[in-house]
Amino acid sequence: MQTGRGTTMKIVVIGGSGLIGSKLVERLGAEGHEAVPASPKTGVNTLTGEGVADALTGAEVVVDVSNSPSFENAAVLEFFETSTRTLLAAASDAGVSHYVALSIVGCDRIPDSGYMRAKVAQEKLIVASGLPYSVVHATQFFEFLKGIIDTATDGDTVHLAPVLIQPMAADDVAAAVAEVALGTPTNSVVEVAGPEQFRLDELGRSLLADQQDRRSVVADPDARYFGAKLGERDLVPADGARLAGTALDDWRTRAGRGN
Repeated sequence: MQTGRGTTMKIVVIGGSGLIGSKLVERLGAEGHEAVPASPKTGVNTLTGEGVADALTGAEVVVDVSNSPSFENAAVLEFFETSTRTLLAAASDAGVSHYVALSIVGCDRIPDSGYMRAKVAQEKLIVASGLPYSVVHATQFFEFLKGIIDTATDGDTVHLAPVLIQPMAADDVAAAVAEVALGTPTNSVVEVAGPEQFRLDELGRSLLADQQDRRSVVADPDARYFGAKLGERDLVPADGARLAGTALDDWRTRAGRGN
């Protein structure tokens, strides 16, 4: 197979059975590429190494959108470090020409979070590997906002910090990752975000009202976000980020969540 935009490539999607991975496989396949979903469901285990070398044979691009089954601090760090080392070694052996990983906007600004520390560790391994790479930093997904609210709930009260957030649709995340994967390695971080900024507490109130959920939201500057205290701009990208096209109200309508 030839490499480059406009030609057919074998692209292995690690975590290809998940929310972003399945969308990515579908999108890349629709563009004529051989998009191979790789996950424990397909016999590929990046922790044990099972099936990894076979899956990567002949691949030009590897895209890692996998996630840890546990968010406990030690477990999530072990997952991303072990998995990434396994993948990088196999990618090097297979002659992969572009290694792409999905990460999170602000992960390097939130060291109190074990999950964010694990993502930073993952990125450091990729940068040090010597492989041509691109790391995509995405903001929070619309699809995960309910989870953010639920983890911040105490009884009937939701404690959310009044900081900025710029979420995006999972479809737009997959589109951005696909575009990066089909391009030339940037050997840097590419930031992608939604088109609108909100205050996290105000967004929480809006989402609960939309669902007729009677929980109340308290704007709490000390509220924790998955264990971490947030700064004003920890969850939003820097100037120059690639902005997706789907606004929150559009996503609500498409998902049957709005009028």
